[in-house]
Order: sequence, then C-alpha cells, then structure tokens
Amino acid sequence: MNSTKLWIGILCFASVVVLAATTQMPNTHVADDKAVQVHYLEIVTKQVDDTCKVLADAHGIEFSDPIPELGNARTADLPDGGRIGVRAPMRETEAPVVRPYLLVDDIDAGIKAAEQGGAQVAIPPMTIPNQGTFSIYILGGIEHGLWQQ
Repeated sequence: MNSTKLWIGILCFASVVVLAATTQMPNTHVADDKAVQVHYLEIVTKQVDDTCKVLADAHGIEFSDPIPELGNARTADLPDGGRIGVRAPMRETEAPVVRPYLLVDDIDAGIKAAEQGGAQVAIPPMTIPNQGTFSIYILGGIEHGLWQQ
C-alpha cells in the first residue's frame, strides 16, 4: 500500500471513530438533559477529492461544492444533524488534522471553561456569516472546536 492510500485510510478511520463516538449510547454523558453533539467534523487534508470520495463511498453521504465561508470545505450533512467538512490547508504551515467541533449553547462560557482547564485558545470565538460562531482551543496537543449556532 502506498503512503497516499495509507494516509487516506487513516483519515477515514479517524473520522469513523469520531462519528461512532458521537452516537447516542446508554452511557453518553448528558448535561442539562442535552447530549453532547459533534456539530461539525472538520478534516484538513491535501487530498480533498480523494478523502470525499472514500467517505462518500463508505458512508453513503454526498459532498457539496466548496463553501467559501468554511475555507472552501466540501461538506456533507449527517443523519444526526451534524456535518462533516473536508478542506485543504489554508496556509503552508497548516498540518492535516481531524477536528471535531462540539455544539454549545454559550461559546464564551465554553472557551472560558477550556482555558480554566489549561487549554490554549488558538482561535477565539469568530462568527462565520450564515454558519454560526466557532472557536478552537488546544489541550494536550489536541485541537478541539466549539460551535454555537
């Protein structure tokens, strides 16, 4: 297997693991009668078309044309109301990543809690027209996202 196919396989496996982890299970943590939900799963890769094809074929989803507001991500709606987006790096130094954005009611409170827990805010809350407000923090070397509609 060449390294390109291996990398696509790793990205797809990671996305499946994250998607499976968000499925409502009997032991899912519920805060204030609301289950934690991945609202947007972002995959950053130099192989956008290949990744979209593999995910579409494996999961029966259909990807959109590039959406400028989301960094030209191609997105697919998921049955649980979430969305998956695949885009190319937006700068030369942006590494490939799979980043889940959890849906929150109050993004400012979410970022404050992350900072109090030792996280570094990479992108403070930023509104994307017609999409919502997002923020990214880093904790333990892992990038996490928050999303408020």
